Amino acid sequence: MATATPARPVTTDTTPTPTVRRKRRPQAGLLTAVTWILAIGFFFPVLWMVLTAFKKESDANTNPPTFFFSPTLEQFRNVFDAGIGTPLLNSVFATVASTILVLLLGVPAAFALSLRPVRKTSDALFFFLSTKMLPIVAAIIPLYVIVGKIGMLDNVWTLVVLYTAMNLPIAVWMMRSFFLEVPGELLEAASIDGASLWTSVREVILPLISPGIAATALICVIFSWNEFFFAVNMTAVNAQTMPVFLTGFMSGQGLFWAQLSAASVLAALPVVICGWIAQNKLVRGLSFGAIK
Repeated sequence: MATATPARPVTTDTTPTPTVRRKRRPQAGLLTAVTWILAIGFFFPVLWMVLTAFKKESDANTNPPTFFFSPTLEQFRNVFDAGIGTPLLNSVFATVASTILVLLLGVPAAFALSLRPVRKTSDALFFFLSTKMLPIVAAIIPLYVIVGKIGMLDNVWTLVVLYTAMNLPIAVWMMRSFFLEVPGELLEAASIDGASLWTSVREVILPLISPGIAATALICVIFSWNEFFFAVNMTAVNAQTMPVFLTGFMSGQGLFWAQLSAASVLAALPVVICGWIAQNKLVRGLSFGAIK
């Protein structure tokens, strides 16, 4: 009597052959090299600015550039002697105050346009977007006349209002996209449990979208801190901000590269610190809703 031979198990070897591995490694290495070259290319101007800030003016204006020099803090002392304190405080106040106002106005607006839509929501969204279509240079003369008539020229509160109006449409659009990622069933469940609308928003919705709010706030901080056009036209001395202060190192006597670099390092440092502190929430906020 013939006995049936047991069937051999079928095995599939998914290990790539050495030939495939050899083809992938050069491609991965080339991609890594290109990435490093691009990263160094983008970062090199910042590195050169930091190095120039520690040079003397004689070393900063050489051609070819000087790579080996004796570091000095002379330029930072000159920047503080030039009166960086007032522009720095003005920039901090205008940036922080406008960002807080943007969040106070933008969070309810984004909530109303997403989880609790109102009539003609699309028209409201288009209105917010249309405010960014008008070039700033086309509105500067009417704004200057109005601000001059009410006696608010060279006043830091003028910049707070202008920065709030400048950043509010962007903030509403950004935060609305974050609110749309929150399931509406959460509000229904909270209301069934007896929570009011304010309690539901404060204890359920806002903790979920806090990374998105942090990302929006950081974007507003960057835009307000770097804004130059409004500041140079609406301020003179009392409300001067850091971008306007930096232009003072470009005078008829020449361009002071070392002092300008030192002032630029001090001007960029607060934004870098804010980005470093909020980096975890920033990454989560920018990727919010990308993965279900």
